[in-house]
Amino acid sequence: MSDEPGRRQRAALVYNPIKVDRKRLRARVEKASKAAGWRRPLFYETTPEDLGQDATGRALREGIDALLVAGGDGTVRAVAEALIESRVPLTIIPSGTGNILARNLGLPLSDPERIIRATFEGRALPIDIGMAHLTRADRSTEEHGFVVMAGIGLDAAMIANTSAQLKKTMGWIAYVEGAARALNGAEPFRIMYERGGGRLHTTKAHSMLFANCGRLPAGISLVPDASVTDGMLDVALIQPAGWFGWLGVWRKIWWDNSVLRRTRSGRRLIERRHDASVRYMQVTKVDAGVDEPHAVQLDGDEFGEAVRIHCQILPGALLVALPTR
Repeated sequence: MSDEPGRRQRAALVYNPIKVDRKRLRARVEKASKAAGWRRPLFYETTPEDLGQDATGRALREGIDALLVAGGDGTVRAVAEALIESRVPLTIIPSGTGNILARNLGLPLSDPERIIRATFEGRALPIDIGMAHLTRADRSTEEHGFVVMAGIGLDAAMIANTSAQLKKTMGWIAYVEGAARALNGAEPFRIMYERGGGRLHTTKAHSMLFANCGRLPAGISLVPDASVTDGMLDVALIQPAGWFGWLGVWRKIWWDNSVLRRTRSGRRLIERRHDASVRYMQVTKVDAGVDEPHAVQLDGDEFGEAVRIHCQILPGALLVALPTR
């Protein structure tokens, strides 16, 4: 934040009007900004055409000192992507279905006023952000940031099959229904991947995940070692052997990762067990290709199909405001 003599600081709020009570939220941000002695904040709404990148760019050009975002994980992703290397702190006001990054940062999910105050009196934590370079079947390419997780395969198909209306009424539980629909007739596919310029590997899997953080709602730890501050990208290969193999996936994610790992004896038990249904590795970058186009997701949003995905981690590239009390 700026400390130029005589210059009053200014924040901006980017919000998804579908996810929030805009009048109440704007009033809260204005009140906190005034109490801190900052100038009146700027406000930007997202639209179907602008998920937050353009709005954030406009705010940065105004010379803001802090930015708040309110919306779902997709809005947070879009805003974070536009803030990469700007060193402008981001305040995340949890307002979506999953609020995955907020959960992994330990932010209070039901105290927006405390979160908003962190913009003006909290501390800034540098966190990692992932970058995904996608190659389409026609060889066109595009690049996007992600703060939670990218994936190719069944996980992306699950998101594509999740009803928007069910998600609105039931929250993250709606993904269970989407998973059931995606599993119907799902087949493993061959993935060739290279870790940081090393040798080429090939395997069959239902999904390949690239995680910056790995804790999900309901205490589920999908990728247990993933951390937003370790400078590493955690890769998970979901490769069950038949229908019984899916029981192994569920045991690994729910029982092993989310229950047993909490105790020393549980961790020893996991180490002795051989389970290939989910395989983990840590990298700083990874390049993966498939023979046929497969669905891709970034932070829970559909991103079409790709034949290649290159992911890398940018350590400490995003500043996030955390409450001090």
